[in-house]
Amino acid sequence: MKEIIAPVPLEKLEAELTAERRLCNTNKGGNVIYVVDAHDSPNVMQEIGRLREISFREGGGGSGGEVDIDEFDTMEVPYKQIVVWDPDSKAILGGYRYILGPDVKLREDGQPLLATTHMFRFSETFIKEYLPHTMELGRSFVTPDYQSSRAGAKALYALDNLWDGIAAVVNEHPSIIYFFGKMTMYPSYDRTSRDLILHFLWKHFPDPEELVRPIKPVMPETNPRLMDLILKDTEFKDDYRNLKEAVRKLGTNIPPLVNSYMNSSPSMKMLGTAINDEFSDVEETGIMICYTEMYPEKRDRHTLASVSEWVSRVRKRFPKMSKETVDRLAEHRHKRKFAIFERFKRKRNKA
Repeated sequence: MKEIIAPVPLEKLEAELTAERRLCNTNKGGNVIYVVDAHDSPNVMQEIGRLREISFREGGGGSGGEVDIDEFDTMEVPYKQIVVWDPDSKAILGGYRYILGPDVKLREDGQPLLATTHMFRFSETFIKEYLPHTMELGRSFVTPDYQSSRAGAKALYALDNLWDGIAAVVNEHPSIIYFFGKMTMYPSYDRTSRDLILHFLWKHFPDPEELVRPIKPVMPETNPRLMDLILKDTEFKDDYRNLKEAVRKLGTNIPPLVNSYMNSSPSMKMLGTAINDEFSDVEETGIMICYTEMYPEKRDRHTLASVSEWVSRVRKRFPKMSKETVDRLAEHRHKRKFAIFERFKRKRNKA
């Protein structure tokens, strides 16, 4: 493990976190969302890499480098970085990186050039039909200072703020209707708890089309029949209660990000689990979520910030436009994504 770099000077960060890179305010916590990349904000990228490495090492992972920055952060069309900025402490609270399907290039073997391609095999159906409508997410982190209750409301809403950022990006791109990402469990996490969580995900979030699958899948160490006795209910809520109780009895909890994803959409797809041998052998579980099929209360809550931001920009640009007209335009903008999804679904059903 190399020694992690010193913090990037604040003035360099503030010089790059400019108005044109600001996306919106967060719904809660009083923070601000920015979107940057390694080319337009090299200093912010260094600080993101520093904070990612600190956060991941504390969890039992990490790249082992001075910073966690790889070729996907710096390539010609790089992954973008969602940054949650705390304006009170003048610090980065957390972040995500992403790339939109239309920006993804294909390798010589026809597989997409993604940060996950060394672990997963993508089907032809996924590449041709889903990828153009998909946002790949990864490297989510919340800095250790904001994982402590001492940070108060800032820590309480840290994960919530990340979802605000994701929703804001998606709402800027009407054709993006799917998220593809990974849920990480570290090698130190209890084996039986891991197996129960993965068994639960396969049971309640199947992927019958086999859109994406691990190249070398992680197999359970726990007897599936025993897990069936524990996860015995058909309904999600009842079985989720079984899972929480079983994991708690084993002395641990469901990881927060895993918990957040599995409670975000009834149609989430579980795509299998692989070892990330390029990142301290953490276990990465692929998932896919349809934005328009998320639970409305969760989706709409995180959409509020970006909608308010859009309305504010329109009113600033067209000050004489009536409130009714602006609200009508905002509603049309929101419905456009659902219309695109319905067309996509009809096309898939015909296929």
